[in-house]
Amino acid sequence: MNDFGGAKSANITTQTTTTVHNGPCILRRVVFNKKTASGVVTIYDSLAGSGTKIGTITNPGTLLDTTDSIEYNVRCGTGCTVVTGSADQDLTVSVSPTY
Repeated sequence: MNDFGGAKSANITTQTTTTVHNGPCILRRVVFNKKTASGVVTIYDSLAGSGTKIGTITNPGTLLDTTDSIEYNVRCGTGCTVVTGSADQDLTVSVSPTY
């Protein structure tokens, strides 16, 4: 987890559940540094891998490119948790805490 002047980012490279931020924040962006064919990423406004879903990103079975960036700019009232379904993905999630 990195903290740059209030903004936070997490680089996720395993099949896992990652709480990117604990508390209110703005989900800024999800950057796929390396996509996985049919890889699934689910984002929650929660401190766990369940609850209020912000979105589910499913990569196609046949990749046309290997990187991608998705801008969200949505408010998370509780926190931001990301669940990755594949160990081969490499993504960076950035948030800005709100106070």
